[in-house]
Amino acid sequence: MPGPDVGGRTDRRGTSRFPLQEDVQYKVLHRASRISGTGKTLNIGSSGILFTTEEKLPLGRTVEISVNWPARLGGTCPLKFVALGRVVRAEAGKAAVRIERYEFRTRATARLGAAALGVAVASAVASA
Repeated sequence: MPGPDVGGRTDRRGTSRFPLQEDVQYKVLHRASRISGTGKTLNIGSSGILFTTEEKLPLGRTVEISVNWPARLGGTCPLKFVALGRVVRAEAGKAAVRIERYEFRTRATARLGAAALGVAVASAVASA
């Protein structure tokens, strides 16, 4: 069912989008393409995501997207949203991707990385 008229165009999405401005990394998954970059999410919904890009992405191509998620697992562990989808709209500076598959993963932090490095250094010193 089409949504309300938005900016002179009918919104055809069947699900709601939510404004979310978080860091995003993207990579086009195609042998002949080495396109990857970073940007910011503009909005996200259960079936799609709109984000800024460094260059125009090719329509129809599969893209892997990784977003630093604002919520934390158990209130302490940072998460990232990782999705695969197809580019359904692209223009200079932004792209819309229809999400085909997604998952949440835990995300390493600088503090966690330093702690792990400290353990590795302590282990190396102890065995020397």
